[in-house]
Amino acid sequence: MSVFGFYFLAALALFFALMVVLSKNPIYSVIFLILTFFAIFGHYILLSADFVAFVHLIVYAGAIMVLFLYTIMMLNLNRAAEPNKSALSKVAATVAAGGLFVTLVAAMHGSQMMPGAPDGMAQASGFALGSVQNLGRVLFNDFLLPFEVSSLLFLLAMVGAVMLGKKEERLPEPKPGFETP
Repeated sequence: MSVFGFYFLAALALFFALMVVLSKNPIYSVIFLILTFFAIFGHYILLSADFVAFVHLIVYAGAIMVLFLYTIMMLNLNRAAEPNKSALSKVAATVAAGGLFVTLVAAMHGSQMMPGAPDGMAQASGFALGSVQNLGRVLFNDFLLPFEVSSLLFLLAMVGAVMLGKKEERLPEPKPGFETP
């Protein structure tokens, strides 16, 4: 793994992630998030994890970002039309974020940092670093519970997005000249 390449991609990823948070326009935030995903894609390529890299590119930079763009366009986010959020929705968002944090901590609990090895060493020793078989074995044996909890969190996020996009039904305004008893 090239040390210069790692630091360059890490600096790009941090810069783009910072721009996601600091951008005022939600469309620009999504574009910076896509660029952040491309920097992470480069990290996977440097680690010789080709399968994970291309799945990351297809799923996150492709499908998820298209859904984010459609959601932003569907919600038509502007400050004047944005209603204040209720305390219940703020508490629900905090609980969901806390659940995601606990899932990430649980997934990282048993992990160890792998020392850097030359690119050819992983394949020469008979250990395929980025193979689908090893990925599936580790994911569904060692990290099954965090994997399932994160899938439930994604389901909750999807339900929340549908609820945010749902229009409230309002009663029609009475016409002038007609009195209601």
